[in-house]
Amino acid sequence: MTAPIRLVLFDMEGVLSHYDRTARVEHLAATSGQTEDTVRYAIWGSGLEARADAGQISDDDYLSELGALLNYPINRTEWLAARHASITPNEPVLALASQVAERGEIAVLTNNCRLFTDHVDYLNPPVARLFGSRVYSSASFGAAKPAAQTYLGCVEQIGVPAAETLFIDDTEANVTGAINAGLRGHRFIDAAGLAEALWRHALL
Repeated sequence: MTAPIRLVLFDMEGVLSHYDRTARVEHLAATSGQTEDTVRYAIWGSGLEARADAGQISDDDYLSELGALLNYPINRTEWLAARHASITPNEPVLALASQVAERGEIAVLTNNCRLFTDHVDYLNPPVARLFGSRVYSSASFGAAKPAAQTYLGCVEQIGVPAAETLFIDDTEANVTGAINAGLRGHRFIDAAGLAEALWRHALL
């Protein structure tokens, strides 16, 4: 017999919020005086962001290496301002998460460095208010989704078995990774589809 769902674990960007990479790049380009192509390479092309998301470098080293790639000493305030510019809360999904919280437990697992989750109250205030301290970065678990240790480290910290956790993500590979790790999964397309999935699991 299938165990009931006790925890719904949400991805952040692409689910609980809309993520505008272009806005982030434009903001950092204006701050650093570099071209947008240079900024894109510094964040993603160099592999720096992936290393930070996987917890392979500290926040200070991440900012230092980003500054070196941009030839500009990016500080935390400037980095956070660029990330803030890229985020728009997804209000319909947040409303669904709030309803789920009336019946069970909710948390966030996002592929990000600790700098993101440490400042989620500034970056995404509605998420901070709803989820409180249960906003976890992949960096905290030493690997990024879809690595099994990311999901398993998160649910272990929360104290809910993987089999009693429903993971929501907009990326198919991340949903598959969760299922392979023993969680249940739903690929997010839109709020209506998510509401239907939550209803099927008796979470609404």
